[in-house]
Amino acid sequence: MVLSISGVVLLGIICFLFFKKDGMKLTHAFASSLFGFFLAGSAIAPSITASTASLASLLGGIKL
Repeated sequence: MVLSISGVVLLGIICFLFFKKDGMKLTHAFASSLFGFFLAGSAIAPSITASTASLASLLGGIKL
């Protein structure tokens, strides 16, 4: 699991640099997909899922 966490950090930095420098290309999309895959397998995945569900609930409760 230590390897996947360091992979998450490395791919996160790579994705940030890709978006900052050139916009999105096919190689950038591949790196972003790998980042998501490794992030989903990390220890922080349940927190991300709970935060996303909470944000969706918050946005769903807004009455215009």
